[in-house]
Amino acid sequence: MLVEINFDGIIGPSHNYAGLSPGNLAATRNRGLTSHPRAAALQGIAKMRANLRLGLTQGVLLPHARPDRRWLAGLATDYAAAPAHLQAQAISASAMWAANAATVSPAPDTMDGRCHLTVANLATMPHRSHEWPETLAQLRLAFADPAFAVHAPVPAPFGDEGAANHMRLAASHDAPGVEIFVYGVSGGPFPARQHPDASRAIARRHGLDPARTLFVQQSEEAIAAGAFHNDVVAVANGRVLFAHEHAFADKARFYAELRAALPEVEIVEVPADHVSLADAIASYLFNAQLVTLPSGETALIVPEEAHETPSVWGWLEAHVAGNGPIRRVEVVDVRQSMANGGGPACLRLRVVADPATVDPRFLVDEARLDAIAALVEAHWPEAIDADAISDPALVVQIENARRALLEMLGTVELIDR
Repeated sequence: MLVEINFDGIIGPSHNYAGLSPGNLAATRNRGLTSHPRAAALQGIAKMRANLRLGLTQGVLLPHARPDRRWLAGLATDYAAAPAHLQAQAISASAMWAANAATVSPAPDTMDGRCHLTVANLATMPHRSHEWPETLAQLRLAFADPAFAVHAPVPAPFGDEGAANHMRLAASHDAPGVEIFVYGVSGGPFPARQHPDASRAIARRHGLDPARTLFVQQSEEAIAAGAFHNDVVAVANGRVLFAHEHAFADKARFYAELRAALPEVEIVEVPADHVSLADAIASYLFNAQLVTLPSGETALIVPEEAHETPSVWGWLEAHVAGNGPIRRVEVVDVRQSMANGGGPACLRLRVVADPATVDPRFLVDEARLDAIAALVEAHWPEAIDADAISDPALVVQIENARRALLEMLGTVELIDR
C-alpha cells in the first residue's frame, strides 16, 4: 500500500547561525546569534512525535559528517587551517532541511512504475553545494529496494534545490498525480535558485507524462520579498493547492492548466490584502506541512510564528470556520530551525511509497524517537556561540555525537560515507 512518508532531517550537532544564505531573511537576520543544537534537535523530534500521533508515517534522514573534511581536502586545506568562511561552510548543519534533499516522483506518476528520487545539487550556495554526495549515499541506502530509482544530481550550473520547488497534486497519494516544478528567473537582489533546465531534466529522467507535468515560474516579487524557495509561498497535498496571491508569475495561466490536468483540484489562495507577503514569509504560513490525516481530512501543520502573527492566524481561523478544504490546523515549535530560515516543511522530504520497501533503519516510531531524544540529550552541544566553530573541542564533540547516533541506529556504513 502506498502512503506518504515524511522523512525529517534530524537536526545535527553543528547547528549554528552563520547566516550563509542570501535571500533567506531569517538566516541572515540572525547571523552571529548563539544557537542551541540540543534544543533544535529535540524540537524536531517533538514535531515528528506529533506527526505520529496524528496517524502519519514518519521517517528520518541523518546528520551529515561535519565538518566536511573531504570537501575541505578538495580545497587543499583542513579544518584547522581553513579561513573562517570555509570553516562556516564546512560545518553548516543545513542538510537538516530535508526538503532540499531530492525531488521525488511516486510510482503512479512514472513511466516504469518505480518511485524516482533525484538528489538536489544545491549549486547556488557554497555551504550546501557539498551536501549531495552524502545525501545520495543515504537515499541509496534507505531506498535500495527495486521499487525505487535514486539518481545523482543534475549537473551544475543548472541549480536544483529539490522538493522545496516541487509540488504534487492527486486525487489520493496512490493515484496518478500532476507534478508541478516551480522555477525562478530573478528576484531583485536575491538569486533565483531553481533553474528551469534542471526541472525539465528531472521530469525527463523520472519518466513523467508531459500532459500531467507543469513548469511554473515563481514570481519575482516573491523572491525579492524573501521567498527563496517556492515552499515559502505555496504548498500542495492531495487535491489542495494552498498558495499566496503573489506566489506565481502568471497564476491565471497556471491555475487554468492545473484545472485542465486535475479538474477536482481545490485552489486555496490567500489574498495579499489579508496576509501580506512580508507576514507570510516571516510567519512561514506556507512552509507548513499540508497533510492528509487517516480520517481523510486535510490538516496544516504550522510553526508557532504563524499562530503569533495576527493576520495569519486570523485568516486560518476564518478558513477553518468557513468550511474550507483545510479542516484542521496544528501548531508546532521549531523556533531554532525557524531562526535559521527553515520551517516545518523545510525539515521534511515527502516520499509516497510502501513502507515495507524502505530500509527500516530510516523509519521511526515513538520508542525509536525516545531513544534518539535520549542520545541527543547526552551528546548534542547545548549552545554554539558565533565565534566558537573553530574550537577544536567543539569539533570533536560534534563528530562524536554524530558517530554515536549512527552507531545507535545501525547505520555505521554512513560514518565514512
